[in-house]
Amino acid sequence: MTDNRHGGDRAASDASPLSRPLAAAEVPPEGLDVDIVASGEERDALARLNALAAVLGLSATLRVRRWRGDGLEVLGELRARVRQTCVLTLEEFDADIVEPIELRFAPPREAPRPRSRRHEAEPESLDHDALGEDPPDTLIGGVVDLGGVVSEFLTLALDPYPHKPGAAFAEPAPEDASPVVSPFAQLRRRREEPPAGG
Repeated sequence: MTDNRHGGDRAASDASPLSRPLAAAEVPPEGLDVDIVASGEERDALARLNALAAVLGLSATLRVRRWRGDGLEVLGELRARVRQTCVLTLEEFDADIVEPIELRFAPPREAPRPRSRRHEAEPESLDHDALGEDPPDTLIGGVVDLGGVVSEFLTLALDPYPHKPGAAFAEPAPEDASPVVSPFAQLRRRREEPPAGG
């Protein structure tokens, strides 16, 4: 399934410049392959969102499958080419990003039923499994926005302090760091100098 279309439903597009909503009911038991390619307009919006000079290209290959009944698991990889500004030289440079995607979604949990007095002493069940996995994201209305997932992983993959290859921070020379010489240092220097004509 290849998706180059803009947007999606209005609610999803308000949340992310890149929106590709997918209903859990559309995912067959064997899973679904989804390819996402951002349009020029979407790349421009993503560049503004992430304070980038430009997003030159963005695509993602995803595998969506059912997870624990009515949940979803999204696995795949995003590839992007972005134009960033070096924090040292203030020059723009292009960088390639390859980022794996792995995320799970589950419907909101129902409110716990009130306990009867005979069960008050029973220990509560564990919220997370014994392996310590991160809890799944909430699947709201049975729909996951795959574009929003890709946008989020792009933001997380960006270096907040981008450095142009080869750029290095040069510390100022000690004399440049403290150009003002104290009067006491000047007096000491005069005392150490040999007398004139001596």
